Amino acid sequence: MAAKLELFDVCPLLVPQDGTGRHYIGYISVDKHSYRIAIHVPEDNNLQNARIECSWKLRHLLRGCDNVIRQRLSQSVDLCSFLIELKTLLEKLLKSKPEGENLVVAHPLYYTNLIKELEQISWDKLVYVDPSFKVLKLMARDSKLREHQITIQLSSQHPTSAPSCVTELPGKFSFNWQPNEAPLQALFQQFKQVLNSYEDFWDMMDEVDRKTWVLEPDRPTRACTTRRIALGNNASVQVEVNPSYPRLLPEDTSLESQHVVGECLCQKLRLSEPSVSVLTNLENVMGVKFPSPSSSKKEDFSMECGICYAYRLNDTIPDKACDDPRCGQPFHRDCLYEWLRSLPSSRQSFNMVFGECPYCSKPITVKMTS
Repeated sequence: MAAKLELFDVCPLLVPQDGTGRHYIGYISVDKHSYRIAIHVPEDNNLQNARIECSWKLRHLLRGCDNVIRQRLSQSVDLCSFLIELKTLLEKLLKSKPEGENLVVAHPLYYTNLIKELEQISWDKLVYVDPSFKVLKLMARDSKLREHQITIQLSSQHPTSAPSCVTELPGKFSFNWQPNEAPLQALFQQFKQVLNSYEDFWDMMDEVDRKTWVLEPDRPTRACTTRRIALGNNASVQVEVNPSYPRLLPEDTSLESQHVVGECLCQKLRLSEPSVSVLTNLENVMGVKFPSPSSSKKEDFSMECGICYAYRLNDTIPDKACDDPRCGQPFHRDCLYEWLRSLPSSRQSFNMVFGECPYCSKPITVKMTS
């Protein structure tokens, strides 16, 4: 009969803290990896109510395994059996992690200096830090109290080498990296200065989002420069705002169902005034008042495609409508293109396909899809 395994045989680096056999602090070793752990068993020796404290490395490895660990505690007859189960679980987790994914601990001075840098910025600006302390997310507010985040991927040679940054700015974030005593604080200040330069742009986009029905994008980010705005009667206008000149309308503003406006839009765009908002400019040059959330419902403009009978198709909405005002049926461009291409009577010239509206049979055209 095999001898019963003792706790020392399973975890020789797990040291009892008293003579009760209920408190242990030390390390659990698996595949040349050692993780600090503390285990506290209640007086009734019920493992189901045991408290386990893990180091951040072990906690990261066991992330998402809480239910499995509770199950193992409830089913194990003693602490030794549980530790065997825990080591088996850790072995499986380590094997399932891609090579190179295991956490690499930097020099202690790296963490000390990084903590000092974050204190200089202020802890309330820190939104997220990953377990390796290599990825940081910082938050800044502009003068209108809008929140903006910057994700910083620190170099393994930090602070000697510059980090990579990801932002939701409408333009590229270029920064000057100086490996001085407070490089992260200097980077964060540069980010805040760039936010100031885009405030007028965000004011213009916020007004459009607040006072009109935006059909696309469904959830615009702070980096998004385009809006497709509902006009009514299956008509919409798509405008792309230049972040450097956010009050002026670009000449490539596109209008669907141009019969709603009557006059060629591109001829009137040159009349935009830099002293008023982009929304006011758009309404002035088009001679229309956009439907607003205060006077209409978005469902009034969320018309289904006349071919596939869906509103959204691969994250796009119907953006092509019949030009005849008596019809005005909307279509997804892809749907209309495939429909016209299947008709024997349709014809193609360069990148345009000509045919008949599936509903009223009046002439209709669509650009070829890429």
